[in-house]
Amino acid sequence: MSFAVVQQATTNFTLPIHNWEALEQLRKEKDFLSNQAMAAGGSAIAAGAFFPPGLLLFGLAYSPMVRVEKIARLEKVTTLLLENFADQGIQVFPVQGLGETQGVKIHNPIDLFIRFPKKTHIFLSIRSKGDSEVVYNESKEVLQIKRKRGGLSLWHPCPLVELADYKVWLDKNRALFGLSSREAQKTPTARVLVLWHPTRSEDHNPHLYSELGDIKILALRRKGTAFVIQEEEILNFVRAWLSRFE
Repeated sequence: MSFAVVQQATTNFTLPIHNWEALEQLRKEKDFLSNQAMAAGGSAIAAGAFFPPGLLLFGLAYSPMVRVEKIARLEKVTTLLLENFADQGIQVFPVQGLGETQGVKIHNPIDLFIRFPKKTHIFLSIRSKGDSEVVYNESKEVLQIKRKRGGLSLWHPCPLVELADYKVWLDKNRALFGLSSREAQKTPTARVLVLWHPTRSEDHNPHLYSELGDIKILALRRKGTAFVIQEEEILNFVRAWLSRFE
């Protein structure tokens, strides 16, 4: 391949929708779905209403009202990240890995794939299990849900496994983000499960926590290490994680 062809291919490369453009898309989708639900009591979207072409980031990955809730969370977190880390070159890609790509199928789309180019990658999975506590079963290496009424249930699919699968997906689909094989595989990567109110993490044994900068974070090891934080800890986590590369 000639230098001219290589140069043209590089010039024509376009990243997937991200940052402020992606945020605007999220807002449009949230408003559209909310208006449809109000106008038709949810019946139209529940039955598969017609959506404007090119509008949806989520497609039909979730039930309609769940999509509205998830989009609202992504909108809030994306806004926080862009307002606080834009000067550090952050790139925020919402809802990646929808469907099967390059032979890698993941159960739930990646909520947020975050890049600080040439520095680090972060996968954020934002999850809520209602008014409950999340418990890590060390012997089985699984997450369980403890409801107020008592009893434990298995969290399936396991977010820890999903976060590991996201890294595999990125390795296979690195060309979408203009990454070399080395960048995709060797760039330091944080896998983060964000628990959204009112879901909380139960207090765990001290040895399950790791120090990151001046904060202690629950770090669970299954198919690699995944950090578990609350929604209000997102900015502190990202700052602490970035401090490792200064």
